[in-house]
Amino acid sequence: MADVVMYKTLVCPYCSMAGALLKKKGVSWREVDVTFDAALRQEMEERSGRRTVPQIVIDDVSVGGYDDLVRLDRAGELDQLLGLV
Repeated sequence: MADVVMYKTLVCPYCSMAGALLKKKGVSWREVDVTFDAALRQEMEERSGRRTVPQIVIDDVSVGGYDDLVRLDRAGELDQLLGLV
């Protein structure tokens, strides 16, 4: 199974939606809350190249945010990235 990390904030509806999609896939993930932690936000920006949340990293590959996750799922590529196939 893949190592999945989701950078999130407390008030982000897209973070919750990304989590729901991952849960539907039966995948566990680690959440990193960057709401009040500048160092963790900097880590997220360095890993993803983006400042928006959520940012999802699968096996050290930044896949982007919720829209990117949905796009990968619709293209049939998400299951492969998650190690489900």
